[in-house]
Amino acid sequence: MSQEQPQATHRSRPTGEAFNAFMRQGWAPSEEVLPQAAPVAAYASKRRGLVSAAFDGERLVVPAGGLKVRSNDTDYVFRPHSAFAHLSGLGADREPDAVLVLEPAGKEGHEAVLYVQPPAGRTSTEFFSDSRMGEFWIGSRPSLAAIAAELDITTRPLSEFADAVAKDVPIVSVRVVRDADAEVSALVDRVRDRDEDGADNESDAELARVLSTLRLVKDEWEIEQMVLAVEATATAFDAVVAHLPRAAHSERGERWIEGVFGLHARHTGNGVGYDSICAAGEHATTLHWIRNTGAIHDGELLLLDAGVETDALYTADVTRTLPVNGTFSPAQRKVYEAVLDAQEAGLAAAVPGNTFKDVHAAAIRVIAQRLHQWGMLPDGVSVDDTLDPEHGQFHRRWMVHGTSHHLGIDVHDCALALRQDYMDGELRPGMVITVEPGLYFKTDDELAPEELRGIGVRIEDDVLITNEGNQNLSGMLPRTAEAVEQWITQAGDRR
Repeated sequence: MSQEQPQATHRSRPTGEAFNAFMRQGWAPSEEVLPQAAPVAAYASKRRGLVSAAFDGERLVVPAGGLKVRSNDTDYVFRPHSAFAHLSGLGADREPDAVLVLEPAGKEGHEAVLYVQPPAGRTSTEFFSDSRMGEFWIGSRPSLAAIAAELDITTRPLSEFADAVAKDVPIVSVRVVRDADAEVSALVDRVRDRDEDGADNESDAELARVLSTLRLVKDEWEIEQMVLAVEATATAFDAVVAHLPRAAHSERGERWIEGVFGLHARHTGNGVGYDSICAAGEHATTLHWIRNTGAIHDGELLLLDAGVETDALYTADVTRTLPVNGTFSPAQRKVYEAVLDAQEAGLAAAVPGNTFKDVHAAAIRVIAQRLHQWGMLPDGVSVDDTLDPEHGQFHRRWMVHGTSHHLGIDVHDCALALRQDYMDGELRPGMVITVEPGLYFKTDDELAPEELRGIGVRIEDDVLITNEGNQNLSGMLPRTAEAVEQWITQAGDRR
């Protein structure tokens, strides 16, 4: 029988009752002023109404998720689950461990109840002793009444959730967003008297799909958030262009670029929406180069793929490929203009009535045509031959990724939507997608002309589908080769 091992403790916190009593007294009274309902509250309520209609009479459990350990006793910055943020209206780092429950309410559909850990009062030791939730450690937190007023939603203490979720089961069926919080999912499984591999998993998966698909078309408030995210991203791109000379003199210039962009992302929003790709030279041929450890040299291209995330968690996703010294070489310009032509074709196809996959088809045809003109396809293979989905696709050696994805509260939004709703789905006003073709020629690619090896180019914009066609939300950033060169030159003139 093994003996219990002693636990290491390295905290020097006073624990005596005299100290605790001392800490609980002498605080000035505070009077909380309840906020007005946030603009998002009405929109979140409408979203919940759509979900309610899809799952009549069922209890729906949507957790925010909990804090996640980064290392030892250090947590990552909290980010609520996307479905929770979308349906509650809470963004940024709010509220760990909270659970949104849509409670069946007969003819009224569902009542939305938000279960939240209330802040500890000053008569409790939690406010100074709990390093995860205590006010001394993380700052003050709003009361249940304040959250209720902000979101126009019923709030209850988190301690009541376990009893509430079990009420009237199995007469009332329960679904949960499984990947949001393992502890909540385990509790729901116990309530349903099923193990984690039980028959309820498909019903849970259906809930997740519906919540993901719901985000395909953005409402007015979401579109405003996307505009804010893109505008902040454009400002950060301008700052990066101004810092190109400084980055080129840094041992790890890619990190300098990452830092400049991140500074603006944190200043104007919640942060970056995903790890920034700051890829210079050969690194630009690695699609998800996020190490950003390299130097930036004169004569190279810098591929910057980055986006600012708003406090409401909506993110931009923009890519520009920049000549570090302000001038494209002939080979760089050749590749750049091929990618730009492909993007123009994709943008032209991003209109209501077309399908999502039509955007890729339009852009990739231009890519195939250029590669054919350059003699890079196998002998005897025509453009139509290589576009054959089963027997062709040789052009994809130099552009293996898709041209588009949905964008919103996740950088790759609506990822759980079925193919019939996503790839084969019709583009509709209110959708926001990216259009981002590219060409990537690795230095050791012996099938690529020597002059092109080491060149990677991607151009990406965020596009709102409108009744009339589309609006390029990031169109304020230069795209043509001449405009990009002028952008860099003018930034140099301002320094």
